[in-house]
Amino acid sequence: MTRRMGLCAALASVAIMAGMGAAVAEEWPDLPVGIKNGIAAQIGDRLIVGLGSAGTDILALDLNDRAAGWQKLASFDDPAPSQPAAAVSGGALYVFSGSGKADAAAASPVIFDTVHRYDPQADAWETLGTTTPAGLLGASAMTLGDGRIAIIGGYNKELFDRYIADVTAIDKEAEPERWNAVVNDYMGMTPKEYRWNDRVLLFDPADKSWSDLGANPELPNTGAAVVETAPGEFLVINGEIKPGLRTDAVKRVTFGADGATWQAVAPVPAPAGSELQEGLAGAYAGLSHDHVIVAGGANFPGARQNAEAGNWFAHEGLSKHWASDVFVLDGEQWQEVGELPLGLAYGASFSVDDTLLVVGGEDATGTARMDVFALEWNGDKLAILD
Repeated sequence: MTRRMGLCAALASVAIMAGMGAAVAEEWPDLPVGIKNGIAAQIGDRLIVGLGSAGTDILALDLNDRAAGWQKLASFDDPAPSQPAAAVSGGALYVFSGSGKADAAAASPVIFDTVHRYDPQADAWETLGTTTPAGLLGASAMTLGDGRIAIIGGYNKELFDRYIADVTAIDKEAEPERWNAVVNDYMGMTPKEYRWNDRVLLFDPADKSWSDLGANPELPNTGAAVVETAPGEFLVINGEIKPGLRTDAVKRVTFGADGATWQAVAPVPAPAGSELQEGLAGAYAGLSHDHVIVAGGANFPGARQNAEAGNWFAHEGLSKHWASDVFVLDGEQWQEVGELPLGLAYGASFSVDDTLLVVGGEDATGTARMDVFALEWNGDKLAILD
C-alpha cells in the first residue's frame, strides 16, 4: 500500500488515540492516481471515482474484493469534465455538465451541457441526445425513489464561458490593468448577479426529459456536500454562494409527489479556536451509525467578513484554507469531534459499513491525493480506519 510516511504516522496516531489499537479493520487500498474535482458513485458493491484531475480515467473498487484494489473501467468517451454532477439510476451512472476544454486546441475551458451514461454491464459510455437546461458546474445530483435525478446548483454557463474566454485572452504580464479589470468585474459581483441555477431540475432517464420542481428558496450554491438521510430526504451542507465565498448554512430538502420542500438546519459551527465558520466547499460527508459526518473542505478565512462589509470580491488577497475539522450532527445540533490527519477537500465521499469513506481530494499544496481512509463515529469517539 503506497502511503506518505507523514500521513501513515498521523493515521496510526489517531487510531491509537481513538482506542482502536489492533481493532483497525482491513486496509482501504489507496488510489493508483490522485483524484480531485471528479465524481463519486456507487453501483451495487462497486465504488466508482474518476474524471476531474484523473482526466478520462474511471476507477472502481469492489467492496467484496478490496485486496484487488482500484481497477480501471472504460475511459470516459468525451473531453474530461471537472466538477460535474453525477448520480446512479437504474443501475447506470449519469454524468452531467462540468467544465473543461472542448478539444485540445481550445483556448479556454467552457461549461459542458452534455449528459453521459455509463452502462456497467457493457463497461461502456454513451453520450445521450439531450443537453442540460442550465450550467451544472459544481452542481449536486440526487437520485429519487422513482429513478428520476434531481439536480441543484451550478454555475451559469453564459457568464462563466465569457469570463474565462476574456481573461484567458489577456496577457496578464503585458496588460495587467486590463486583466485586473476583467477579474475585478467578475469577482466583484453579488451572489445573485452570477445567475447560478436556482431551479430544482429533474432529469428522467426513462425518456431523457427535463422538468423542474420550482425554485430553491435560498441562494443556489456549488460544491455543497450532500447526504441522503432518509428516502427522498437530503442534507445540503455549505458550499459556495459565489466564487471564493462560502456559506455555513445547512438545508434539508425533502422530495415528495408534488415537489420539493426546504427546511433550515443548524449551521455548521465555527471550529475550535475560531470565531466564525467561513463555510466549506468540497467537504466530505456521509453517515456513520446513522449520524451525519462532515469533514474537511476549503474556504478563505476573512471572506465572509469582507462580504458583510460590502466587498464582494470577498476573497481578494486572502489565503485559501484546507480544513481538517470533523463535525457530527447529533440530533439537531453539530459538534466538533476530531480532525483529519491533514486538510483535504474536493475528493469523493461514500457511506460504507457505518463509516464515511474519504477518497482522494486536494491538500494544501494543491496536490491531488491518492489516500483512502474511513471515519467512524460510534456516538462517543471518532476513529480513523486506514
